[in-house]
Amino acid sequence: MNLTESQRSKIHEIIADALEISPEELKPTLRFKEDYDADSLLAIDILATLEKTFKISIPQSELNRMVSLEAVYAVVLDAQPQVA
Repeated sequence: MNLTESQRSKIHEIIADALEISPEELKPTLRFKEDYDADSLLAIDILATLEKTFKISIPQSELNRMVSLEAVYAVVLDAQPQVA
């Protein structure tokens, strides 16, 4: 199972907004902390917004994985209920 284009777009929008940058500036593999000067509080805010938006639960332990846009896609995908 993969994320839909709509889901990917929404995640992109959420993160760009949290980082206070334009969506065009947010590249899939650039790292939030190193490339955008994000801090751990911002990561928690992003996690909470993703949970609320997608009605999923993401363990706080996943914050360590949420280092780039691509990584967040994977975390959200993993958090979604799997349909048999």
